[in-house]
This record gives sequence, C-alpha cells and structure tokens, in this order.
Amino acid sequence: MSIPRGFALITGASAGIGETFARQLAQAGHPLVLCARRRDRLEALAADLSQKVRCEIVVADLEAPDSAERLAEELERRGIEVGYLVNNAGYGVPGEFLSKDWQVHQRSLQLMLTGVCELSWRLLPGMRQRGFGRVINVASLAGHLPGSAGHTLYAAIKSFLIKFSQSLALENETHGVKVMALCPGFTYSEFHDVTGTRGQVSKMPSYMWMTAEDVVRDGLRAIERGEIVHINGRLNRMIARLFAWLPSGLALRLIRKQSKNFRKL
Repeated sequence: MSIPRGFALITGASAGIGETFARQLAQAGHPLVLCARRRDRLEALAADLSQKVRCEIVVADLEAPDSAERLAEELERRGIEVGYLVNNAGYGVPGEFLSKDWQVHQRSLQLMLTGVCELSWRLLPGMRQRGFGRVINVASLAGHLPGSAGHTLYAAIKSFLIKFSQSLALENETHGVKVMALCPGFTYSEFHDVTGTRGQVSKMPSYMWMTAEDVVRDGLRAIERGEIVHINGRLNRMIARLFAWLPSGLALRLIRKQSKNFRKL
C-alpha cells in the first residue's frame, strides 16, 4: 500500500465496502475523511478509528446536485488535502425502469455517475500539483456483463465508471496519480438488503461470494501494482472473460435467463 500522503476521502463510508476501506486505510496510517448521510454511523466509526489516525467526518447527501461542490469547499475550509479518493457511495434501484419516478433515477445518477465525475474533477488538480494521488472508483462485475432486466441503470453506470477510470488513468499517469475501477462481484454487505434482493441472492452458492475485507484488501494491492481495471476474485474474472468471448446474442440470452436470481423486477 502507498505511503500515506494526504487524507483518504471515502464516500459511502458508513457501511459495507466503504467502511472496510476506512478500516484498512486507517490500519495503513492514512488520515481519513469519512463521508455519508448517516451521522451516527460516521461518528461511531470515527471514534473507533481515531485511535489509529486522524478522522474527519462530513455528513452529506451526495444525491444533491451541488453536493460535490459543497464537499470540495468544506475540505478546503478545513485545510484538508486529499491524496486518496474512494468513490464508493452507491446502490441499485430495484424494479423495471418505468416502475420508478424519474426523480428516483435522477438521484441515483447524481450519486453514482455525475457526482463521481465532478468530485474527481475537483480533487484531481490538487493531486497532480502535489505529484501524488490515488482514485478508486468502485464499479462492479456487472459493468462487464450485458445489461439485465431490473436495476436498469446500475450496470450501465458501472460500465461508465470502468471507461471513465481508464481514461483518467491514462491522462494522469505521468503526474503521479493512479486511477482504478474496482469491480467486485457478490459481496457480503448491506447492498442487497437496500435493494430488496436479499431473498434471491441468498440462494446463490457460497463460492460466488466474497467478504468486503477481501475485496478491499485485493483492491488496495491492485492499485499499487498499477492496475487500471481490477475484477475481484478468480471466479469473477473467469465470468467476465467468458462473457467477453461469447457472441453478444448468446450472452444476452444467458443474462435474461439468470437475472431473476439477482435482480428484483
């Protein structure tokens, strides 16, 4: 893992993969900025980790259109320089596209797509100026597979994050800044409880699952190796390669058949 230079800012830090990033980065000595909506959870996590490193919390609703600008302004007000950005906050919107009001989709796009781009745009100049930075965009194995029915925007957003990360990595590699899309598959966290798919995914075999601890540890090592896109787990990498090789029509038919196992319609 990199030598700590500046704070590590983690969005969606109150649970799951985000909380695990916070714990592992703190263990490595990185001072933290923990950002999420749930103040009580952030305060509890900060109280725990402040025994190891300095912890700042920023309670923010990253679904708000001006949230990235306000977050960057708050960091500047506190004199915080970010050397490690983990764009982790996100969720899936269950059901078919037309089953939800547009405002629901708009909020998810702001949180996981527009906000990620803007926050990266606002923090990258400082990283480049200081000659050091790490940006991890938490994408998904879903971004490597054909789109499925249900959670309509989720795979599309994650696919965007993969391409976005590739471009950013190439643009910033001569400035001491590494950028990576982290692509976990099924991970033990609150994600499936939030999306209402816990019943479906709990029927999937245990070998399909990884712990958040393994996902994060694997990802932190991968970015230091210079990987730009990292898929967690050998099985998930095999799945991605299989779908890349398959004719698109056949791949889509397989997803159509299997999507009921992990998507809520």
